[in-house]
Parts: sequence; C-alpha cells; structure tokens
Amino acid sequence: MVHIGVIGCGVISKIYFQNLTTVMKNVQVIACADLVEEKAKTAAETYGIPKVCSVDELLSDPDVDLVLNLTIPKAHYSICKAALLAGKSVHVEKPLSVTREEGAELVALAKEKGLFLGGAPDTFLGAGNQTCRKLIDDGWIGQPVAAAVNMIGHGHERWHPDPAFYYQVGGGPVFDMGPYYLTGLVNLLGPVKAVTAEAKTTFAQRTITSEPKFGTLIDVEIPTHVNGILRFDSGATASLTMSFDVWSATQPRFEVYGTEGSLQVPDPNIFGGEVLVRRHDQKEWTVVPYTHGYSDNSRGLGVADMARCIADGRPQGSNRCSGELAYHVLDVMHALHDAAAQGRRVTLESTVARPRPMSTMLLAGTVD
Repeated sequence: MVHIGVIGCGVISKIYFQNLTTVMKNVQVIACADLVEEKAKTAAETYGIPKVCSVDELLSDPDVDLVLNLTIPKAHYSICKAALLAGKSVHVEKPLSVTREEGAELVALAKEKGLFLGGAPDTFLGAGNQTCRKLIDDGWIGQPVAAAVNMIGHGHERWHPDPAFYYQVGGGPVFDMGPYYLTGLVNLLGPVKAVTAEAKTTFAQRTITSEPKFGTLIDVEIPTHVNGILRFDSGATASLTMSFDVWSATQPRFEVYGTEGSLQVPDPNIFGGEVLVRRHDQKEWTVVPYTHGYSDNSRGLGVADMARCIADGRPQGSNRCSGELAYHVLDVMHALHDAAAQGRRVTLESTVARPRPMSTMLLAGTVD
C-alpha cells in the first residue's frame, strides 16, 4: 500500500479524495495540508484522513511515500521541488509548472533522485480516450492524417468561487484546459514537432458573477483566445482553438481524421463520453462500446498508476502520466503563446514517447 499526502484541499481536491479513499485499492491517503487549515480539517473529517498538518510537516513525514500537489499553478513548482528534495515522489495538478525552466528542472531533479514525477490530466487513461487509442492502434481509421480540437467557452468567473488565477500568468484557456486536449492528442498521435498560432486578449477585465466575490473585477494578464496549428512527428497535423471569449459555438470538440475513416473523440476533460467512428465505406457514424474501464470521473487514476510503479519497483518515469509527458505538454503550450507573440513557427525542443495504453481487462479500482 502506497501512502499519500495531499497538499491543497480546494475545489478540485474533492474528487481526488473521494476516488483515492473509496475506489483505488493500492493507495491510502494518510495526511492532508492546506494554507487554510479549516479546508484540510474539513477534508479529513469528510474522507476519514487520519492526519491534518502543515505543508512542512507533511513533507517531513517518513510515512508519506507520494505527495499529491493540488495547489494553484503558481505554487506547483515550489511544492513539487520541495517534495522531491524531501525524497517523495509527486503527482501535480496541471500544468506541471508555470515556466519551461521550472518544468525542466523538476523533470531533471526527479531523474537525479530516482523518484517519480507525474502530472495531470489523467483523463486520457479513461474508457473514452483509451477506446479511441485502441481504435487508432488497431487501424480502424487507417493512418491518422489530421485532427481538430476546440475548447470554446466564456471563462470561469460565472461559477468558480475564486476565479482570478485563471486570468493570471499560468492560467488562460491554453494553460487551464489545453493540458486535457494536448495530452489527449499526444496519447493518440504522438509528440508534437512544431506549432504556429495567433492569440488575443478580448476583454482587459472580467467581472466575477459567482459567490462569494460577486462584482469583483479581474485584470486579465494572458491571452484568452488562441488558434493554433500543430505538426506531429508522425506527420499528422491538428487545428486547435482554445477560448474564454466565446459565448456559444457548434464546433466539434475533438475529432481525428485518418486515411480510412474518421473518429469522434469524447471531451478529454472527462473519462467517458461517446465514441463514434465512421469508416470510408459507412454511411453513418457508429457508436463504439468501451474497450476499457474507468468511464466515471476517475481523477486520481494517474496517482494510482504511479503508486503501482512505486510498489512494483518499476523504472523512474514509467508512470503513464509521467513528468516527461507533462513537460512536453507544457512546452507545447508555451510554444503556442510564443508562436503567436513572435509571429513565427516554433519547433519544439522536447519530445516524449506515447504513454503505454491501459489494459482492457482491469478490475475496478486496479491499475496494471
């Protein structure tokens, strides 16, 4: 049993706590910490976690094997680095860090220490994306030629209780939602080779209309509408739109086009969703049953996968949601912003192997 300490007990932590304490069979959450102690106390009472402590106490606890870092993006680097230096493997919410330099340092430090580093999202390990992966690998649509992905909405200020960080450095549609789509693309098509892009900030300020900060103005520091073209090592291309500036749209969320047919991929922000395929000799789209498990909200699956690697003594970096994968996605996100700001094609310096596919025959709560 791998023991987990959770740092950050905010909104996203609830589903992690729920799954790691009731679904995943190879982990045990033994401690939690938050800058607001009441949040940690509430989480401990709700999910039966035995220890509430400070961040420093959690990092120095010899019983903690793996740190789950659910802090805000600006704190990802410092907490991950502190965990690695304390001899703990660490899985962090997306993005891996705010800057490329910080992300590269974390990957190198984990390698030096022989520890596991991983990053969200783990949604691509779910039934929907893994079924699509198997369809592509089995040749149902032939050789992938292109893809189209669109994350189009109007931001988080209408529902999130404290949305300001979504409009600061490390936020925006590319850094907030991009990891889901880009990780999904890498899982299906492999690493990105180069990007071009255009970007803009439509609204200089946003007004919070959710509670408890209704009426508060947010200064927007980052691009909120980005259009990109991605070129993959495989030769496939993808068009990408990431926006917090659009009230409504009817664009396809995620499609992959091959030499023998087309594939509709579910929303990469969820684990399930409908999978549809239409081959060149078919007149209609066909719904494909799941070939894999984990169709419900299974956040924490990547943590359990890392824990399996730790328990089995597998090589550093063998976890599917690896630090190398999270860094490549971070590199792509920065490349999109750089390409737009500089008006040029940006070639990626990083690369990564496609993560191992999940097994098709897993019992609920287990990983292979």
